[in-house]
Amino acid sequence: MANPGPGYAQHPEHAVDVTPFKGRVVIEANGEILADTERALRLKEADYPAVFYVPRSDARMDHLVPTDHHTSCPFKGEASYFSIQGGAENAVWSYEHPYDEVLSLREYLAFYPSRVGSIKVEPS
Repeated sequence: MANPGPGYAQHPEHAVDVTPFKGRVVIEANGEILADTERALRLKEADYPAVFYVPRSDARMDHLVPTDHHTSCPFKGEASYFSIQGGAENAVWSYEHPYDEVLSLREYLAFYPSRVGSIKVEPS
């Protein structure tokens, strides 16, 4: 692997599963739809609630403003953040260069449920 996640070597029992979601995910904030996709990925990590990642191409990037905030995860990589224009700060994150084990997250966005109006998940 060219860019392995260091967390996996230290904690091989830690599971991060990324799978295509069969259905539709719609994210709304400030009365507007920020993302609407049938191509979401579902990330399930350890005992945490599932997180849905949407392709940037299915998101209203013109409503998102990049910030200087970054965090690091030993299993996924460094996350970059976006604020919602006229709304919540650092409400959206993305792994620009994810580790090899979760490379499918590249070009996808995740939204904090508490910082948007709603995240509707409709299985097909």
